[in-house]
Amino acid sequence: MPQYHPPLRDMQFVMHEVLNVVDELKRLPSHAEIDADTINAVLEEGGKFAASVLAPINQGGDEAGCVLDKATHEVKAPAGFKAAYAQYVEGGWPSLSCDPAFGGQGLPHLVNQAFYEMLNSANQAWTMYPGLSHGAYEALRAHGSEAQKAMYLPKLTSGQWTGTMCLTESHCGTDLGLLRSKAEPQADGSYKITGNKIFISAGEHDLAENIVHLVLARLPDAPAGSKGISLFVVPKFLVNADGSLGARNPIFCGGLEHKMGIHGNATAQLNLEGAAGTLVGQPNKGLAAMFVMMNAARLGVGMQSLGLTEVAYQNAAAYAKDRIQMRSLSGVKNPDKPADAIINHPDVRKMLLTARAYAEGGRALAMWTTLQLDKELASDDAAVRAECADLVALVTPIVKAFFTDNAWIATSHCLQVFGGHGYIREWGMEQFVRDARINMIYEGTNTIQSLDLLGRKVLGDNGAKLKKFGALVAQFVEDEGTSEAMQEFVNPLAELGDKVTKLTTEIGMKAFKNPDEVGAAAVDYLRVCGHLVFAYFWARMAKVALEKLAGGDPFYKAKLATARFYFAKLLPETATLIRTARAGSASLMEMDEALF
Repeated sequence: MPQYHPPLRDMQFVMHEVLNVVDELKRLPSHAEIDADTINAVLEEGGKFAASVLAPINQGGDEAGCVLDKATHEVKAPAGFKAAYAQYVEGGWPSLSCDPAFGGQGLPHLVNQAFYEMLNSANQAWTMYPGLSHGAYEALRAHGSEAQKAMYLPKLTSGQWTGTMCLTESHCGTDLGLLRSKAEPQADGSYKITGNKIFISAGEHDLAENIVHLVLARLPDAPAGSKGISLFVVPKFLVNADGSLGARNPIFCGGLEHKMGIHGNATAQLNLEGAAGTLVGQPNKGLAAMFVMMNAARLGVGMQSLGLTEVAYQNAAAYAKDRIQMRSLSGVKNPDKPADAIINHPDVRKMLLTARAYAEGGRALAMWTTLQLDKELASDDAAVRAECADLVALVTPIVKAFFTDNAWIATSHCLQVFGGHGYIREWGMEQFVRDARINMIYEGTNTIQSLDLLGRKVLGDNGAKLKKFGALVAQFVEDEGTSEAMQEFVNPLAELGDKVTKLTTEIGMKAFKNPDEVGAAAVDYLRVCGHLVFAYFWARMAKVALEKLAGGDPFYKAKLATARFYFAKLLPETATLIRTARAGSASLMEMDEALF
């Protein structure tokens, strides 16, 4: 069975030595009293919960899966999941970053994000049950009526109820403008909603007493396309005026998807048969309201892959130190044994360091992004809120797509370190690979994220958001440009920044003549931008490591070695990506579709 050790030392390094999060958070009125000891203590306890409660039930949950009773439409989660959820609720973990007005603890989102990285390392399938509830909470908090907030937010905050997002239908995935679910107005102001939804994560289960579904549907007079979509809150059990549960609402699980991974999470087909719901926000404006939840989910999916990258690395590194196979090419390393540990073979190290570099680089970006989110939501300075909102919008598709692509690479590498044993279920590595694969697909495929980044976030505002991040890079390069020790990090960072500017301009000019140029370049472009962002944070981490190296702490030596590996072995991928992005759409689009 795989083991998991919360990476608390690295989390503290990023938060307190690289990002100085306490100083940043103290400028926010709602977090003026925050301190490092509080953050560290919360995450230490959270790590214990992840490692001791969730990790031991991960493999068994994958093997058993969820079970649907077709007669009652009820779903049972795997053994141990319900008890773990009860312990999670009892510990107050659902309320960590929620508004105190609804019973929350009001801690920074940064703390909750770090906690969720650990939960995802321990058990991604389980973590999806409470994880989706946070998105439902945020959507209702932003767009719900006062009555809806009073009815649902305290129970979502406490974890007594969970939430879902019901978007996808069998004939439409990303193109939600095609959805057919209907909402019929009722005399009492409610709506009867009829339709079928698929791929609904945590759509039915026995962990909580009620499930709050956020459902996209069309009003009778709705215009066609995405401009005719409304959002409704549809509880599994109706809620009485006093907050108690009433009758069963006719939103039923008609089937569970049989999936490649995340078997412990119930991915449900939901049938709405005149289910009662109430409108969230304005008619025909549901997609904008749902984007609050979708953007939260996209960051959350990035955290899923960050968690998997970390736990896969930990287990592969431990195995590589123990497994002996052949002698080292540079001479015997374990003379007391018949062969040397495979950690001595260069390509094994390359696979391990790839996973480690993607985990630690991802952790830095994730924490920085969530810090900007905290500032966007809580600053009393409108200019700061606007600046941080732009930066979060820019990097959200990068967090979702770059992290999940990297996790697919990293978990596969870590399985490879185990050789044939990695392909065998008992070691747990193949589960990490299977679980990682869905993260590239849901909450908008990575191609959709790439189109969002290039088409909407960059070209859509003539590069304004990109220039804001570019200014951070330029300032760092200027500040460190005279440091001889930093040249190996600053020079490639500055060079890539210039290349991204030129590439963006070139694609933008081509797109004026042929919009397919955006589609042809977008995936490569996002990966280039992902490396630019990672290079910036790896350079910042290297700076701190260099400053602390003389103290003799091996942590900083390892951090510096990983930074050097990233710049030497991973960043050069951008040269190929820039070339393929520039190659244009002709070679993709010239073949007649009949010839495929």
